[in-house]
Amino acid sequence: MGKGPGLYTEIGKKARDLLYKDYQIDHKFSITTYSPTGVAITSSGSKKGDLFLADVNTQLKNKNVTTDIKVDTNSNLFTTITVDEAAPGLKTILSFRVPDQRSGKLEIQYLHDYAGISTSVGLTANPIVNFSGVVGTNIVALGTDVSFDTKTGDFTKCNAGLSFTNADLVASLNLNDKGDKLSASYYHTVSPLTSTAVGAEVNHSFSTNENTITVGTQHRLDPLTSVKSRINNYGKASALIQYEWRPKSLFTVSGEVDIKSVDKGTKFGLALALKP
Repeated sequence: MGKGPGLYTEIGKKARDLLYKDYQIDHKFSITTYSPTGVAITSSGSKKGDLFLADVNTQLKNKNVTTDIKVDTNSNLFTTITVDEAAPGLKTILSFRVPDQRSGKLEIQYLHDYAGISTSVGLTANPIVNFSGVVGTNIVALGTDVSFDTKTGDFTKCNAGLSFTNADLVASLNLNDKGDKLSASYYHTVSPLTSTAVGAEVNHSFSTNENTITVGTQHRLDPLTSVKSRINNYGKASALIQYEWRPKSLFTVSGEVDIKSVDKGTKFGLALALKP
């Protein structure tokens, strides 16, 4: 565990990663190469039905400054400039997209032993301002995440979260969508040696009075092969197997089936990530 409570996005992240990360029903491919000067170039492609999307990302690092430049198939140019440790615990992120003149955003993150703060502002005449803050320790943390639209004078987002962490357990409680959605998550490490863990997430909507319950597990079969599975109360079951055939190069096969409508068949997804 780290020293401080981290940022607001880390509340419930362990359970979310176990239940949702790497699951997909699309086909994805990415390959990363490095130039002699250390420039990383990543080419990615994904196939969703009959639609194929691709992009090329170039990453340049110079001391504590990282610049990411990405071009996609729609001729959009995404640029992100990150400055790490401009001061102790401080990170600055500038991002924008061409040709969208309203996409510019400046974000500042600050991590302390007892607090984590992130604030961002759009670089427009009437920007959306976002603020998230967490106070506490690496054991108990309380935070909030709000967005304010200066053009309309309305709060577009208002969330709050609470987390508890110890050596083998992480529990969190979130109130999202301006108080309409209550989420509780649980992550428990069963065996650190095999990365075996179980997790669960319960979502309740006050406006519709609907509940969604998702449970899942993960296990490492050997040092190179991991498996995960999950199921929710609507009968959708998913599973994946991931093989690391060389360091940071992963091959993932995942599938999803609706056990209440098995006749509709099973959806499959493939992902291949190659890194030197």
